[in-house]
Amino acid sequence: MNNKIKLIFLGGVGEIGKNMTALESENEIIVIDAGLTFPGDDLPGVDVVIPDISYLLANKEKVKGIILTHGHEDHIGALPFVLQQLNVPVYGSRMTLALVESKLKEYPKIKYKGVSVKPRNVLKIGAFTIEFIHVNHSIAGALALCINTPAGNIVHTGDFKIDFESLDKNPTDLARFGEIGKKGVNLLLCESTNVCRKGYSMSEKSVGITLDKIFSENQTKRLFVATFASNIHRLQQILDLAQKYKRKVAFTGRSMLNVSEVAMKIGELKYDVKNIIDIDSVDKYEDKELLIITTGSQGEPMSALTRMAMGEFKKIKLRNNDLIIFSASPIPGNEKPVYNVINALYKLGADVIYDELASVHVSGHACEEEIKIIHNLVKPKFFIPVHGEFRHLKTHKDVAMRLGMEERNIILPSLGMCLELSPNSIKQTGFVTAGQRLVDGIGIGDMDSNVLKERLQLSEEGICVVVVNINNVSGTVTSEPFIITRGVVYDDEQEEFVSSAKSAIVASLKEQDLRAVEPSVIKNTIRRNVSNFIFKRTKRRPMILTIVLLD
Repeated sequence: MNNKIKLIFLGGVGEIGKNMTALESENEIIVIDAGLTFPGDDLPGVDVVIPDISYLLANKEKVKGIILTHGHEDHIGALPFVLQQLNVPVYGSRMTLALVESKLKEYPKIKYKGVSVKPRNVLKIGAFTIEFIHVNHSIAGALALCINTPAGNIVHTGDFKIDFESLDKNPTDLARFGEIGKKGVNLLLCESTNVCRKGYSMSEKSVGITLDKIFSENQTKRLFVATFASNIHRLQQILDLAQKYKRKVAFTGRSMLNVSEVAMKIGELKYDVKNIIDIDSVDKYEDKELLIITTGSQGEPMSALTRMAMGEFKKIKLRNNDLIIFSASPIPGNEKPVYNVINALYKLGADVIYDELASVHVSGHACEEEIKIIHNLVKPKFFIPVHGEFRHLKTHKDVAMRLGMEERNIILPSLGMCLELSPNSIKQTGFVTAGQRLVDGIGIGDMDSNVLKERLQLSEEGICVVVVNINNVSGTVTSEPFIITRGVVYDDEQEEFVSSAKSAIVASLKEQDLRAVEPSVIKNTIRRNVSNFIFKRTKRRPMILTIVLLD
């Protein structure tokens, strides 16, 4: 029997988001997570970014299942697109699968088989035997994995923290990590998101204490709380406080409505439905009687809170007696839109409390000391840091070496990297196709797509459209060229610019016999001369569309 397996990193290494790792034996492949990430400013018009699964599609017959560690978008968000091409079972906790099912309602054609698992359950898929381990995170139903393979045990932590005061009174199962460590672990894959933070992460319970103080001190104000919809424990604390201070609760924002409904159905979220009101009914209550729980903690342009801040949310108009609590920290890279929303809220007269002013958020990711605990319990022979940018992975490697691991037993992964693990060795064997696929409306494209290049050119350089009428018998320009520009010149320069451009076009066409050349050649001549003219005037190269009409 072959005692080697492959590990293929298709996402979530060298980056935050779109987590996906494949484990391959001789006859089977299992996939851990299928996440997405959100586009930056360099991807105009793109909705989401998902992993490139070319390798999985090339080995379609070997893929036996997708194992989900938890229900955050960076771990389940790509599933609708993956399941359109891979009809395989999906395994996860009850909460995770409930969120998946809610998401797949928008894709009725997808055939979906979800298999619910619980902590300490054991699942066998071909050469792989997977045990699920309970961990704390900022969403209920988070699981770590212990995967028994022909090459030995592999522990994958998923996203986790160690919270001894967890609200569900069910802290991370350190005892099981220890038991598995005693049996022997060949490879540890451990998340690295907060490895750069010293000490321990704060307990979720501490947020409830801070929020209670804020509710108590602002009993005459209308309260708003913006938080992650998926943080069910946070929502539970907020709902408990609403009941304590006799406030009616209105949810707003699509994801907030969906997640709260899903969590309530499966019993993860408990509240008295009599205390819940529709957002259309808020005007019927006094300020002191209201709590609005909303999306928009990351300054998302179309979120409910952002639209309130911009005065574009018809159902609620913010005013002086409003207090908005941001119970979330800005995701790295989101700082500017978040603070833009906070500034807009202040301008409307509202008060705002955010993480710089009070402890209204704690991370769901382990800090350095918690990560050290897992290393010491698991005692792996080999180690690969995952779930983080390169700086996180490198810092995590340094932590492992300080704990006594030899550098030769640690590998820093990158997208597409393929490793071979045996009971006594781990080595890189090459790379497979991996990277980003761009979801744009109902289309999916590549990073090198002409569509994206053209959008970037349009956004940075503008566009110039030129229409020229030519008599195909005499070869003469029959009317003045028509030119329209967008994003090329300022209004006060437009008239003179267009006039000069028209003269340049006519002059360039006089230099050749238009009867003897193809229309495509004429178009290229116009495009080249207009491009050169605009560059000399503006030092920019806009997209140029040329239309030649033959009379």
